[in-house]
Amino acid sequence: MFTGIVQGVAEVIAITEKQDFRTHTLRLPAALLPGLELGASVAHNGCCLTVTAINGDQVSFDLMRETLRVTNLGLLQTGSLVNIERAARFGDEIGGHAMSGHILCMAKVARVIDLPNNRTVWFELPAEHIKYVFAKGYIGIDGISLTIGEVTDNRFCVHLIPETLERTIIKSRKVGDLINIEVDPQTQAIVETVERVLAQRGAAA
Repeated sequence: MFTGIVQGVAEVIAITEKQDFRTHTLRLPAALLPGLELGASVAHNGCCLTVTAINGDQVSFDLMRETLRVTNLGLLQTGSLVNIERAARFGDEIGGHAMSGHILCMAKVARVIDLPNNRTVWFELPAEHIKYVFAKGYIGIDGISLTIGEVTDNRFCVHLIPETLERTIIKSRKVGDLINIEVDPQTQAIVETVERVLAQRGAAA
């Protein structure tokens, strides 16, 4: 489990490509290295990956075909930066909201509005997924736990404070960029349960 509180930004320093498979190596910040072991879970832009090799501060992870298809990790290049969060431990403070590290889809940055000490970013979500997005609900944006501002058609926005911009890669996102999205799992479960019940009632009528 993750909390959506990004702990650092890491640089991709090497990528090995195979058919429908990729291994990438990050240089992790020193603060995230203590206790890190093979098999540990680390979120990259909100996507849970497993540590496969450790060489000092250079840590490797494998990405299978589904991960490359659903997330923006397949778009990374050497030198790219990613938001990093290590898995939460029992007793840790949940400063954001409970996140699984399972990416639902990608959203496209549709508009960026900069104001003094604030930034608002609008995202365009695939139409079939907007049903999970509600104003003032939680959402994971590249692994960042954020509160949804407004929802219009298949678009929604989030409002960002300077601290979030300083600590994460969202400060560099621009119109057209693809962003990993994880919706609040409780909201997703409720919506899908209601849909299933209504469909069953409709079939029985």
